Amino acid sequence: MTNTSNTSSFATGRVLVVAFEGWNDAGEAASGVARTLVENLGLEPVAELDGEQYIDYQFNRPQIGLDDDGERTLVWPRIELLAAPDASGALAAAAPTTDAEGEVFVLLGAEPSRSWRSFASEIVDLVDVHGLTSVVFLGAMLADVPHTRPISVFVSSDNAEVRAELGLERSTYEGPVGILSVLGDAVETAGVPTLSIWASVPHYVHNAPSPKATLALIEKLDELTGISVPRGDLEGEASAWETGIDALAADDDDMAGYIEQLEQARDTVDSPEASGEAIAQEFERYLRRRDGKGDDPRFPPAP
Repeated sequence: MTNTSNTSSFATGRVLVVAFEGWNDAGEAASGVARTLVENLGLEPVAELDGEQYIDYQFNRPQIGLDDDGERTLVWPRIELLAAPDASGALAAAAPTTDAEGEVFVLLGAEPSRSWRSFASEIVDLVDVHGLTSVVFLGAMLADVPHTRPISVFVSSDNAEVRAELGLERSTYEGPVGILSVLGDAVETAGVPTLSIWASVPHYVHNAPSPKATLALIEKLDELTGISVPRGDLEGEASAWETGIDALAADDDDMAGYIEQLEQARDTVDSPEASGEAIAQEFERYLRRRDGKGDDPRFPPAP
């Protein structure tokens, strides 16, 4: 990782990037960023949370497959804290420090399904043990947005100093929340500043990974924190993703008409998804669809 010269003080020290697979990860966009960080920075597990305590295996089932020796083996869902080998080694031999420049830790895995208070407490302990100085939460949500336009990214913080430094809004959303909000509250209460970055993924393509949303999150993460992640093939994959959806829409008049409505709404209003009120409305629409209380989940009314 490299820090740009205009990187905020928020990213000075040891930064924890958090992403979970599941409810907070539409199009696998948030977990895609975390996996990209792990691969490109060579991060290794330094701690593993107890899956038996936090994961519902009926929802996140173990997978069976063949190992390198051709033997059948079970792979259980995991939640891991990962760091660079030199960072974890130094921490094992000495007390935590907070003066490291640009060290990145990643918390990645299946979204915990239960005991959220205990989980949050354990994460706060890990933040303290490893001397982490700030936390970035990544999320992605299904929204009424067109795939043909730039992915909307909403950034917020419950920390007044972070908002002032980065010129951010405070979310005005009220209603049901996920584990990221629970963790954010616990970490802020412990005195560690946090930042949340959410991407809006077109809900009509929710079954497929969205490299365009992953790329948008990476770019915003880089912009705000200076965490520079090689894009690799993401730009080409994002272009292919958009082209593939265009081809599907060309064979479906209803889908094409709906996408056109979204495009008109997006072009008429100057980025309505970038406000706290709009993100709240998107959350509410998403929750209604998940609970079966909304309109047709494939083609709800355009905003």
